[in-house]
Amino acid sequence: MTMNVADYARECAAQGLRGDYSVCRADFTVEQSYNYTADEQAVWRTLCDRQTKLTKKLAHRSYLDGVATLGLLDKIPDFGVVSEKLRKLTGWEIVAVPGLIPAPAFFVHLAARRFPVTNWLRTKQELDYIVEPDMFHDFFGHVPVLTQPVFADFMQMYGEKAEHLIALGGDEMISRLYWYTVEYGLIQEAGQPLKAFGAGLMSSFAELQFAVESKDAHHVPFDLETVMRTSYEIDKFQRAYFVLPSFDVLRDAFHNVADMAAIIGRHKGKPALDPAKL
Repeated sequence: MTMNVADYARECAAQGLRGDYSVCRADFTVEQSYNYTADEQAVWRTLCDRQTKLTKKLAHRSYLDGVATLGLLDKIPDFGVVSEKLRKLTGWEIVAVPGLIPAPAFFVHLAARRFPVTNWLRTKQELDYIVEPDMFHDFFGHVPVLTQPVFADFMQMYGEKAEHLIALGGDEMISRLYWYTVEYGLIQEAGQPLKAFGAGLMSSFAELQFAVESKDAHHVPFDLETVMRTSYEIDKFQRAYFVLPSFDVLRDAFHNVADMAAIIGRHKGKPALDPAKL
């Protein structure tokens, strides 16, 4: 890892990040410390109730199956209890973190089938938008799809191969792949309606509706090279959403690291594609 915990804690404190990084272990994990207040439990239920009205209609069945299997809606999840269920399904588990952690540590966790989830929740004043990823984004957005074996395999491969591909000069390209699939991915299986599975969409009240239902949303068929070359938006709706035909296509595209290395070799240092012009 390129930064030790103490240095990272000081940097996060200087940036005003909310999590308590001073209690991180060497792998940047912390205890969940299940001592949430009644107000926090109420915020969780409010967020879940509101978002579930949309996900029932707009989310892919893999996500909905995951929510039903893990039972995430009634109260703030206990990470240990959910991890027991996940291990039986796909070998994954949840580890608590205070917020964003360094990329190398994140990759190590993914490679070992451990998904980092922030241990604090936004306030009721932040229901619609929060600057930092919180527990609702991490858990409600990401965790349900980890119950699906093919997607779970892709996430592990991402953790195993990301650092090697970044070392080849593919930092931005690897980030774009994660962004456009894990965070903002759509899927349309043969003969089925368009659905969403990306965590950024699952945890966003407004953008989930826009991405799936709006005539103004720009839907682009998934192509690995195009995804890796396309810039993305951090603080506004995406100007393009890539549509997978299946999770198998995503897993298989990432399986051949030589192909990805070749893409990086062809395009590193070159300007990114404009998503609105795809």
